[in-house]
Amino acid sequence: MEMFLQSLISGLLVGGLYAIIGIGMTLIMGVLKIINLAHGQMLMVSMYIAWVAWYYLGIDPYLSVFITVPVVFYLAKYISKYLLNPLIEKDSILPENQVLMTVGIGIVLVEFMRFIFTSDYRSVQTSYTGQAWHIGGISIAIPLFWAFLFSIAATIFLFYLLMKTDLGRQIRATAQDRLAASLMGISAEKITIFTYALGSALIAAAGSFFLPIYYLYPDVGPEFTAKAFVITILGGLGSTVGAIAGGIVLGLAETLGATYIAAGYRDAFGLIIFLLVLVFLPGGLKSLTKV
Repeated sequence: MEMFLQSLISGLLVGGLYAIIGIGMTLIMGVLKIINLAHGQMLMVSMYIAWVAWYYLGIDPYLSVFITVPVVFYLAKYISKYLLNPLIEKDSILPENQVLMTVGIGIVLVEFMRFIFTSDYRSVQTSYTGQAWHIGGISIAIPLFWAFLFSIAATIFLFYLLMKTDLGRQIRATAQDRLAASLMGISAEKITIFTYALGSALIAAAGSFFLPIYYLYPDVGPEFTAKAFVITILGGLGSTVGAIAGGIVLGLAETLGATYIAAGYRDAFGLIIFLLVLVFLPGGLKSLTKV
């Protein structure tokens, strides 16, 4: 029973982190109407920025969030403005071309980081690295717990932004009908650019919190892109609530599968759930909850 509870708690904590990745991709997909296949690569860039701040400046990875978020926000802003938005504005260009552009952006980011940092694995060592709280026979990793709390705070912030502010209403209006939003005086171009930057900033913040937990290397970006895509499909396209549910389902599937079947196939269990959802529940979890 203790093993099950340990796996359940670990899966929920990991799932909360995955949810932030999925929310960022869902937000971008809802407004830009494309699958951002450079999403995880932005997290990878954020992790490298946090690692440099820790290694050379001695800044705690959690505090480096005040560096990674603005840097990645403006990087994504200019990527959206000069690379993605021109394709969105041209009706003659197929949506597939926009997706291919994100693939190209992701490849460039990965190879640029590989050129600077090589393919070596890197990690950080802090006072809380490897530390855990013990409750009976159950242990809770301190870095994972704080990262989970961050994911909750980021989710609350995003919901407040989208539901309670004029900017959020403009984002939702643009996502629902870009042309109608433009006719109502909303600058769809500016909202599109901002949304891509906001979604990237969310995952950039997650990168600072992931650094004490995961090894860092250039190809970690595509791995997180795949997870974000799986979460988005699991939760249902365009649903932020569904993205949270999808992240938790993926986290639980990986953790329970690794505990009771084989740890070496941890990533495969999430993909199996993904394939089952595509076959039996193509609308994702959103089709069950109607959110």
